[in-house]
Amino acid sequence: MSQPVVLRAVDYPRMPWKNGGGSTEEITRDAGEGLVGFGWRLSIADIGESGGFSRFEGYQRIISVLQGAGMNLQVDGASTRALLPFDAYAFKGESTVSCTLIDGPIRDFNLIYAPQRYAARLQWLDATVPQRLFSSAQTVLVFSAGEQVHVGLGNTCHEHLGRYDCLQLSGNRELLEITLTGLCCVIELSAV
Repeated sequence: MSQPVVLRAVDYPRMPWKNGGGSTEEITRDAGEGLVGFGWRLSIADIGESGGFSRFEGYQRIISVLQGAGMNLQVDGASTRALLPFDAYAFKGESTVSCTLIDGPIRDFNLIYAPQRYAARLQWLDATVPQRLFSSAQTVLVFSAGEQVHVGLGNTCHEHLGRYDCLQLSGNRELLEITLTGLCCVIELSAV
């Protein structure tokens, strides 16, 4: 097993949105800089008012609300169900998307990936007792949405994550046992 890296929320770089309407904290990505060259990218965005989303041609997006009451999305003219905290919603990066905030500002969590290059799976877990899962994905990301999340990888690695910290394991080539306690999001990415 390759060595996991723990990314701390205090170190995430902040960058402006592609459309200039807000800012994003970038958690991690596979390659490239700025808004180009990546196959996948994980970020947190602060949305202070209702409005439009940036377009990412050729990418798939999965979005969740981290803080705040939530939002309603309009995707290519169609209304979605209300997106409440820790729900996930997927849409195409080239779609025309706008949001209406339900009750004030929110923080959201975004996975953007190129589906012609990567297969992705995202799931939220709220484990009050340790939960075990198994993954053979090449890249495994565990994002902490709670004050404290405990992550065990196999029987050799144990990490504690604070709020919005992220554990990244790249280059996995085995069926990996993952044990999780706390509120977190598990993202699995594999090249197609």
